[in-house]
Formats: sequence, C-alpha cells, structure tokens
Amino acid sequence: MAQGRRHLTITTVVDAEECAVLRVAGELDVHAERQFLDESGAVIAAGHRFLVLDLTALRFCDSRGLNCLLALEWLCRRMNGRLLLASLGVRVLHVLLVTRAVDALACFPTVGHALAAVPEEIRPSWPPGGTVADGTVNSDGDGSGGRDGIGGRDGSGGSDGDGVKSRDPDAYRSDDRERPRQGSRDRSAP
Repeated sequence: MAQGRRHLTITTVVDAEECAVLRVAGELDVHAERQFLDESGAVIAAGHRFLVLDLTALRFCDSRGLNCLLALEWLCRRMNGRLLLASLGVRVLHVLLVTRAVDALACFPTVGHALAAVPEEIRPSWPPGGTVADGTVNSDGDGSGGRDGIGGRDGSGGSDGDGVKSRDPDAYRSDDRERPRQGSRDRSAP
C-alpha cells in the first residue's frame, strides 16, 4: 500500500441539526477504520443522532468495516438516534446477511427511504439543493416537487428524489452493480 493513498472518502451531503447524510466511497477495511471512526464519530459527537450513510460507492467492507458500522450504530443509539444505511451494494449486503448484522442495522434501498425513518420534525429535505429528479423546484423550497420527498402525501408512491419509485421494493440506485439473486433474503426494503 502506498503511503498517503486514500482508500476511503467521506463526504457530507446533508448537515441538518440532528441528522446528517454522509456519502462513503472506497474501501472500509483495516486501513480505513481509524479514519472512518474519527470522521463519522465527530459528526455524531456534534449532535447528529440520526446518521444516514449513502453506501452507493462503497466497493468493499470487511469484518473491521462491519465492526465500524456496529460501533456507529451503538453511538447513535446512546444518543437516542439511529444509524441508517442506504444504497448498499451486493458485496456489502452479502457481508451483512452472512454475519446476520442485517438484523442489527437498518438498511434501505435509497437515501430517501432511509430519511423516511427519521422523525419528521428533524428530517432534512431531500434531495439537497431543492430539486427533484425531473429538475423541478418545489414551491415550498424543500425540493420535493410538492410531495414529501418520500412519496405522494396521499400514499400513492412517487419519486423519493433519487428517480426511484418509493413503492418499488426491488429498487437499487447504482446501475453498475448486480442485483441480489431472486429468492435471496433481501432485508434492504423498508
């Protein structure tokens, strides 16, 4: 491994009062665990008791990475919050299924689905920037195109801002990944 080479990138996508969305890219393993725990832990310590991790670009997660996720879940729970994992790839989902950690961690097909699990009074608007998938701007400025950003207010579904229908339990964001095999145990749907 080359010195100084970064295997993991953590980007803050949304920074609301009690909820943050972080995009995690790269590899979550022994070489990145300290960086991951330091950066993510600082976000939680700053008062973000609900933490959504967008794992769309996470290519690899081993047992050390899994321990990091479980540690973050524990920290969020201590603050009466929750760690919410979104857009898991097949490899990461497989690790969670094999270890049965999927029973301890909240997993969702998209960030919009994960944010639906955050209490409404502290839920940040999604998508950030005030536009929805078709580029329209919501008249009330929250970017949901007249909906709540999770689906239609009448419960009819709709886009969650990722361009994915909310009622589609098989929806996965990334086009560059395989989908779980039909019949496999998939607990990522809300």
